[in-house]
Amino acid sequence: MLASAIPGASMAERVIAAPFEDVWAVVSALEEEFGTFEPDMRHLTIVSGRGSERLVAKARSRYGMRARFDVELRPGWCWMQSRFLIVGVAAAAVPGGTLVAQTGGVRVPGRAALVPLGVRAAGEKALARLEARVVRR
Repeated sequence: MLASAIPGASMAERVIAAPFEDVWAVVSALEEEFGTFEPDMRHLTIVSGRGSERLVAKARSRYGMRARFDVELRPGWCWMQSRFLIVGVAAAAVPGGTLVAQTGGVRVPGRAALVPLGVRAAGEKALARLEARVVRR
């Protein structure tokens, strides 16, 4: 469902051998943890909406680019979109751990589709880093 609604999106998924609560504690700690597993993200700051499902965040990439994200964050669901970027993470408990899916990409103004270059590899890298981060906690 994450990627099916967005033309051009691809999705990576992985089962992490940890309880949903442990995995989601990392994913949902946006300011403290998001930059530890999302490969292109260096820092994220919540600027409004703390304590609600709808947040506004400012992020900076590892390459110095900045973005303002509208964020929907609830248990098992994180959807972040800026003018040029989309990042989505979903998770659910499954036998043996937690199934996590990640999608995202670059939006081009005036186009409905995402630019798919490198999205799948970045998603797989993000989920591997998320798993390593969950294990280290």
